[in-house]
Amino acid sequence: MDQPSPSETQPNRALGGAERAFVRANEAVVVAMAAVMVVLVVANVFCRYVLGFSVIWAEEVSQYLMVWITFVGAGLALRQGRHVAVEMLQDRLAPGARHGLRWGVLLAVFAFLLTTMVLGFMFAWFARDMETPVLNIPLAIPYLAVPIGALLAAIHLALVARDYAVGGHEVAPSIEAAVDEAVIEGAI
Repeated sequence: MDQPSPSETQPNRALGGAERAFVRANEAVVVAMAAVMVVLVVANVFCRYVLGFSVIWAEEVSQYLMVWITFVGAGLALRQGRHVAVEMLQDRLAPGARHGLRWGVLLAVFAFLLTTMVLGFMFAWFARDMETPVLNIPLAIPYLAVPIGALLAAIHLALVARDYAVGGHEVAPSIEAAVDEAVIEGAI
């Protein structure tokens, strides 16, 4: 049986087919980029220390892949509650005020993502005629990671906004809690 990915395990709702496909595609892109980056780095280390030469473009591609992974994966982290959040104030508020504060936070984050997306596309457009140092590809390609990542994060935010506002969103466990759970289960 096909197991849901961690980003699909929402406590208060089941994902629709289109949303599930979107999440899985986003995850697949991040995993593919990470796999390519690992292969490039390992191959370049092997070539450098065993064969005596370096693949000159591997470092630049790996750096750009890391940037793309960061921005394309940010929406998945947002969806899973893995970004830093201070919830002490909202936890002390009455349910109605907490609900209003959460909607305010959602709107502020959404405005930030839209601004980042628009300015990121403008910056990438500005850099379209410049080239990267080694690959000589348009500098707009690595720069597009920012607006595309912001767009994906905004879509993820829109998909989980209602659950977040009512307090039913998934919150990633702390590292300490995960270790404690693993110790209790005998995994460590």
